[in-house]
Amino acid sequence: METALNLVMILVSVVLILVILLQTKGSSFSGAFSGDSGSIYRTRRGVEKTLFQFTIGLAVFFVALAIVSSAIG
Repeated sequence: METALNLVMILVSVVLILVILLQTKGSSFSGAFSGDSGSIYRTRRGVEKTLFQFTIGLAVFFVALAIVSSAIG
């Protein structure tokens, strides 16, 4: 059981990393510190909104898996 849970955690973490990297298209590291406020406060639409919501759901699932893994182990 513990081995299966660890494998699922690894798989979910890799998918979470990939989804987060997909979200940051077109944004650079220096853009976070510059005065370009248009890129920070804007409405997400379409695929971008779906990807954002999927990322939140996947992160919540990852945290739940981590809690279950620590309770079992």
